[in-house]
Amino acid sequence: MLRTEERQRLARERREEREKQHAAKETQILEKERKAKLQYEKQLEERQRKLKEMKQKEEQRRAAVEEKRKQKIEEEKERYEAVLHRTLERSQRLETRQKRWSWGGSVTPDSEGKTASRRSPSTANLKQGEAAVSKRLSSSAALLNASDRTRRSQLSPLDSSVISRLLAPTQAFLARSKSAATLSAD
Repeated sequence: MLRTEERQRLARERREEREKQHAAKETQILEKERKAKLQYEKQLEERQRKLKEMKQKEEQRRAAVEEKRKQKIEEEKERYEAVLHRTLERSQRLETRQKRWSWGGSVTPDSEGKTASRRSPSTANLKQGEAAVSKRLSSSAALLNASDRTRRSQLSPLDSSVISRLLAPTQAFLARSKSAATLSAD
């Protein structure tokens, strides 16, 4: 009987030992699973943090690129406006110059009165000389035009306009004629 009890006790102890070992293994497995789960969650959080940082950097880069693009557009717009402004100024200067050197002198009626008050008697003679020169020029131009009309009727409109432009007196020619008339009047 003692042996049977002893065997049963030893068997119970072995069973308890196995159960303890089994429980310890299970605890280890559960601990490993818990650590793995924590590590996975940590990696997941790290990945999400990195993705968020990358997204922010990408948004900042896009914003910088967009800002640069807007700045470039603004600079091009300013450059275009400056070119346009310069072109307008040049054309206005050119118009003013052309008005100053037009056939009839100054275009504005008021400018004649202003310049007349500043003229000396010698400039008045110059004005008379100019009138004589322009009379001579207009009469010679009329003679030329009358003889050339028959020839021009046979030309194309483009050739006709080129020829009429070439036959018209130039500003330099008129200036020389005026100075010659002034010298001859003196």
